[in-house]
Amino acid sequence: MIENGGHPMTEQPQDDAAARVWKAMRVLVLEKEDRRRETAEVLGLSFFRARALRRLLRGPLPMRELAARLSTEKPYLTLLVDDLEKRGYVVRTPHPEDRRSKIVALTEEGARVAAEAEAILARPPAGLLTLDPDDLAALDRITAALVRP
Repeated sequence: MIENGGHPMTEQPQDDAAARVWKAMRVLVLEKEDRRRETAEVLGLSFFRARALRRLLRGPLPMRELAARLSTEKPYLTLLVDDLEKRGYVVRTPHPEDRRSKIVALTEEGARVAAEAEAILARPPAGLLTLDPDDLAALDRITAALVRP
C-alpha cells in the first residue's frame, strides 16, 4: 500500500473492483428495479411525499424535526405537508409545549399508504432471489459487514 501525505492509498485493482461493485449496486437498486418510480406510480404521489409518510410511521414529529430527517427546508416541507393534509394522509396539531410549532401525524389512511410504500421498498430485487444460495449467503455476510456501525 502506498502512502500519500499520510493517507493510505489503495491499489488500483481494488479501486477498480470497488467502482465496479458500486456501479452494479446502483444499477440494481436505482435502475434495474426502480422501486422509487414504482412507489410513486402505485401510490400516485412523488417518492419524496412517500418518504415523508414513511418517516412518520414511527410516530408524530414536529415539523422542524421532519424537515431535518428529510434534509429539506422548512418552507418546502410546509408545501409538502399542506398537500399531504389535503389528501387526508396527515394532520397538523399545535405542539403542546411550543404554540409556534406544529406536530405532524399520520391519519389512518396515511399510515396505510406509508405501509404500502414500505412493502414495495422492502421487496428484494428479482436478481437476488435467483442467486445461488451460497452466493446469496456470501453477499449477506458482505453487506452486513458494510453496514455494521
